[in-house]
Amino acid sequence: MKKIILLYSLSFFCILSATAQEKIPVFTSGTEGHKSYRIPAIIKIPNGDLLAFCEGRVNGSGDFGDINIVMKKSSDHGKTWTKLETIVDADSLQAGNPAPVVDLNDPVYPGGRIFLFYNTGNNHEGEVRKGKGLREVWYKTSADGGMTWSPAVNITIQAHRPKQPQVNAAYNFSEDWRSYANTPGHALQLAGGQYKGRIYIAANHSAGAPKSRFEDYFAHGFYTDDHGQTFRLSETIQLPGGNEATAAEISNNGLLLNARNQKGDVRARIAARSTDGGQTWNSIVFDKNLPDPVCEGSILNIGIKKRKHLLAFCNAADTAKRNNLTLRISYDEGHTWAKSITLDKSEDGKKDFTAYSDIVKISKKEIGVLYERDGYSQIVFTLVNWKK
Repeated sequence: MKKIILLYSLSFFCILSATAQEKIPVFTSGTEGHKSYRIPAIIKIPNGDLLAFCEGRVNGSGDFGDINIVMKKSSDHGKTWTKLETIVDADSLQAGNPAPVVDLNDPVYPGGRIFLFYNTGNNHEGEVRKGKGLREVWYKTSADGGMTWSPAVNITIQAHRPKQPQVNAAYNFSEDWRSYANTPGHALQLAGGQYKGRIYIAANHSAGAPKSRFEDYFAHGFYTDDHGQTFRLSETIQLPGGNEATAAEISNNGLLLNARNQKGDVRARIAARSTDGGQTWNSIVFDKNLPDPVCEGSILNIGIKKRKHLLAFCNAADTAKRNNLTLRISYDEGHTWAKSITLDKSEDGKKDFTAYSDIVKISKKEIGVLYERDGYSQIVFTLVNWKK
C-alpha cells in the first residue's frame, strides 16, 4: 500500500455565509407517492436544464425496501421544478445511489448522452455484508435530455466482484466483495489529458466477512473508455473504512477521489490521488481540513486557472452530527481549501439537520447545491455565488 499520511496544512481561510439564500424544495417527504426522499444527485445537461435525482422511498425512510430512483427537471436554474418522474422501479426491492453524468465525447451522440448509474439490492446492507444477499450495478442512458431512457444494462460482472455462485455462476470471483455502492451523487467525465472522455464512477465495497468498526469497507472506482461498451475496475484504495466516494479531475492526467471514513476514528475525509486517470493511487491521506461526521460529501470541477483545476467540495462539516453544510473552494486541486461558505445549519444542534448533498456548476461564479435538510424531511436546492 502506498504511504498513508495525515494532511494538516492550513490554507488562508476565508469564511463566508450563505444561510440567507433561498432554499427551494425539490423533493418533500410524504408527497408524490413516497414517504421519504434521500440521496440527492444533480447534473446540468447541454441545453442548460438541471436534472435532480434521488431515492424515492415508498414506505418509509429505511435504506432497504421498496425504493425507486426518481427525477425532476428545472429549466430556470433551479427556481422551479417539474413533477416527479420515476426512472428506475425495481418492484418491491431497492434501487438506489443514482450517479448521473453526461457523455460529451461520443461521436454517435453529438448532442451528448446522459448515463445514470445505480445499484439494486435484495437484502439489507448488514445482511449483504454477511453474504446473505446481492448488490448489483446497472446503468440507463438518455439521448434526449432525460425525456426517455434506455432499457437497463447490468454491468455487475465488470464493476463488482461478488463471490455468489449460488446466485449466478457468472459471479464466482476469487474475491469476495459483498456490500457495494457506487457514488451517491454525480459521476464525472475527464475533460482533458491522456484519458480525455473517460467516464469515471467512484464507488466502495465490503470485502469478506464483516469486521469491527467497518474495517471490511474499501473505496474504489470503475470507468469506461468506450462510452459504456466495457468497464474496468480501479485498484482498491487500501485504507480500511473507505465508503461513499466521489471524484474530480486534476492536472497531469490525474484524479482526486474523496471518501467517507466509515470507521469514524478520524473524523475527516479520505483523499486519494491518481496520475493515471483513477486506475491506481499514488497517495492516500486523511484531509484534516475537511471535517466530517461520517457522512456523504460531493466534489466537483468548476474551472481551470494557471493550469490547475479549481475544485468545489460540499459536506456536513461537523465532527459530531450531520449539520453545518459547508461549501469549500480549492485553487490548488484539493491540497488546501482557501474559501469556506456556510450554506445551512441548525443553531439548536438538531441532529442530522443537513446531511447528503450534491453540487453542480451553473456558471463561472455560481454553484447549485441539492441537499437533504431538516431531519431528512426535504431535499432542497440553493444557488451560491462562490466568488462574492
